[in-house]
Amino acid sequence: MASMNQDNNVDEDPHVNEKDPLIHTYNKTTDGSGDYIDLVTPHRDSIPETTVLSPPPPPPLLYWVKLGVLLLALSVLGLVVFNWVGPFFIQKVFIPLIKWQEETFTTTQLSIIVFASISIFPTILLPSSPSMWFAGMIFGYLYGFLIVMSAAVIGVSLPFFIGSMFHHKIEGWLDQYPKKATVLRSAGGGNWIHQFRAVALIRISPFPYILYNYCSVATKVQYGPYLCGSLAGMTPEVIASIYTGILIRALADVSHKTKFLSAPQIAFNVAGVCIAIGTTVFFTLYAKRQLDMLRKEDELLLKKHHYGSLYIN
Repeated sequence: MASMNQDNNVDEDPHVNEKDPLIHTYNKTTDGSGDYIDLVTPHRDSIPETTVLSPPPPPPLLYWVKLGVLLLALSVLGLVVFNWVGPFFIQKVFIPLIKWQEETFTTTQLSIIVFASISIFPTILLPSSPSMWFAGMIFGYLYGFLIVMSAAVIGVSLPFFIGSMFHHKIEGWLDQYPKKATVLRSAGGGNWIHQFRAVALIRISPFPYILYNYCSVATKVQYGPYLCGSLAGMTPEVIASIYTGILIRALADVSHKTKFLSAPQIAFNVAGVCIAIGTTVFFTLYAKRQLDMLRKEDELLLKKHHYGSLYIN
């Protein structure tokens, strides 16, 4: 009869609690005279336990100093853009562009142009944000949002189906960047909900969405969660872009002396800009953290599968 007991005298690091437990096997046998004796056989378990990290120390003073300097620099940059760069572009670029499109195209023609550009630009690796700004400038929140999101369905679908024809080449390209590929391939496993969540997080994260449109095929993600996750992940960016276009149009009207902004309108626009920037930063950081967690979970599952295979063999 054998019993298994785990030795508790294993040294533990105060920061990393990683154990390779020592196992003692007790076997009862006889010594030839009829008395039982215990044979103790120590051995190491072949499957290590999960590493648990201790809480990180609080940020040092230098971290807060750098953060303060960064915020100050961003404030100065924002002031320069608001006072000089912004008015210059409004006077020299946006006002002539608005006057030209009003004199050249009808509203229906403009909606077709915006829809077509958002549908086609991602396929030819061009950003569609300027078209989203344009949608906000011309159509406002509701119609601008409907046009952009309906065009985005085509914009994310075309690269997905085109990329399927170059599946093996894209896989080879991803193998050259293993760290990025691990994050992208995390979207290909699990059920529908897991794939939807992973795709939405990738869309919100700083990863270039134009490249992901093609790389998604190599991650074995299904089209349904890919499409729904893409639309969900794009929503914050679309809202911010449409609001940017509306704000540009309002500033252009003020600069062109066709309208005047009251104090509440100015306060509303400033608050809107701050909320849009803050929301974008929040979702970006949140998505990056969640993707890191997904990557670590996938790595842990692979390790467990590997050790399980060794244990069975």
